[in-house]
Amino acid sequence: MIAIDMDDTLLTDTLTITPGTAEAIKKAIDVGVLVTLATGRMFPSALPFASQLGLNVPLITYQGAIVKDITGKNIMYERFVPSDISCRAIEIARQKNVHIQVYQDDILYSPEDNDKIRRYANVAGVPYTIEPDLYRLAKRDFIKLLYYDEPEALDALAKELNEEFGEAAYITKSKPYFLEVMHPEASKGQAILHLAKMFGIDRSKIIGIGDSYNDIDLIKVAGLGVAMGNAPEFIKQKADYVTRSNNEEGVRHVIEEFVLQKSTKSGSF
Repeated sequence: MIAIDMDDTLLTDTLTITPGTAEAIKKAIDVGVLVTLATGRMFPSALPFASQLGLNVPLITYQGAIVKDITGKNIMYERFVPSDISCRAIEIARQKNVHIQVYQDDILYSPEDNDKIRRYANVAGVPYTIEPDLYRLAKRDFIKLLYYDEPEALDALAKELNEEFGEAAYITKSKPYFLEVMHPEASKGQAILHLAKMFGIDRSKIIGIGDSYNDIDLIKVAGLGVAMGNAPEFIKQKADYVTRSNNEEGVRHVIEEFVLQKSTKSGSF
């Protein structure tokens, strides 16, 4: 099984999948490898790319909080942020005047219409809904909450949140300016292990590919953990292998090197 992060990994800086990478993924599927996406994106944001690639394996979305099949009807794994954590995270955002957005029922909510939510929605390719009273929504659990601010401010905030929430929440950065609050069991690593167990795939047969801090768990649990060439040095140090950058078809290189060549030589993966 191969689990691939999307932004800055599968996708180039222009948010596209190169034809060569798409072809390599299709060849891997043809030789019997299960290929899925492991992304922080919402399910509706990941689905068009999964469809483009012809994937028929459940998708890992929202950093691992939701795993469901292509139809979106069958949920294999879900972990929501408890209401008390959500309310406190919202309160902190208000106190610090930091933009926060929340995710519930595959809908993206923002307390106000500003440049940040518009920019985010444009890149993710999803609509958004304005809801000034996020506390009202928090009566039902969120899939995740996301702070959007300058990297230095979020680094300090991450430390503060970790100290306050401890093991009650999983705090991670998917990009330098995105800080996310999740259920403690909502991670790409936890989700891929759950998916592998469903399909009877041993952990040693998992390839996990990513570029950022939210990919560390995926890289560490995989039999072959791969960091992109454009990943921070800290991420590369956690990986078993460092491939080319997202703009140099790093994912394609991994598949050709560790899947297709082996398949050609042995007749099977």
